[in-house]
Amino acid sequence: KYMKSVYHIETHINKLSDGRKNPKYKTAQIITSLLLGFMLRIKSMNELKLMLYENEFRNVFPRRTELPQIDTMRDTLKVIEVDGLKYILLHTVKKSIENKVFVNGTIDGYTVAAIDGTKIFGSYKKYCPECLTTKIKGRKYYYHYASVMSIIGDGPKLTLGFEPCRPRGS
Repeated sequence: KYMKSVYHIETHINKLSDGRKNPKYKTAQIITSLLLGFMLRIKSMNELKLMLYENEFRNVFPRRTELPQIDTMRDTLKVIEVDGLKYILLHTVKKSIENKVFVNGTIDGYTVAAIDGTKIFGSYKKYCPECLTTKIKGRKYYYHYASVMSIIGDGPKLTLGFEPCRPRGS
């Protein structure tokens, strides 16, 4: 409720689009499911898949709402317009500053951020033209990787920005 009323996150998520043709699930449904997983600090897509299977989000979505499968979520993430996600992130950071979320700082009065790399998802079988590749035990492994800047210390752990890593030659 707080995210809806203060940050208008639902309005922004409903404006997101992707390149899928005649999708069964709206982009907003998929991103909301993933956002819930992110906020709950779910460690993997397999864990999110289990939670969806066990209907753990039943109180979040309207009754009889059919939630997308993990493969649909992955396919959507491959083609989603990243600029829309960056806009939501920028709006959230600006609103947090307006609301004086960081007035007292996070460590000894300073607001401290860290930059780290993270693998977003990977597979031995599924891939797209933007995938990075490596070999693990002789098998080709496809993955996406991003650098992320986040607030650390006391207070909210807000992500300030991200930059996807591209394959060489891109």
